[in-house]
Amino acid sequence: MISKELIGRINELAKKAKSEGLTELEKIERKDLRAKYLKEFRAGFRQQVEMLQVYDKEGKEVTPEKVRQVQRDRGLRDD
Repeated sequence: MISKELIGRINELAKKAKSEGLTELEKIERKDLRAKYLKEFRAGFRQQVEMLQVYDKEGKEVTPEKVRQVQRDRGLRDD
C-alpha cells in the first residue's frame, strides 16, 4: 500500500522543483521515490486484476484463463 508519507514527500519535491529547483541529491531522491511509488502501484493493481472475475450478461463466468490460472496457483479458485 502506498503510504501518505511517500506521496507527501513526492509532492514536496515536485512543488520545490517548480518553484526553486532541486539539488542533485533531491533529484536522486525524487527518482527513487517515484520508482518506489510505481512499484507499489503496480503491485496493488496486479493484486486487483488477479482477484478479478468477469461475468457475461447471462451470468456465465468469462474470466480470462490466464487470470484463472493465477487464481488457482494462489489457492483462490477450486475449479
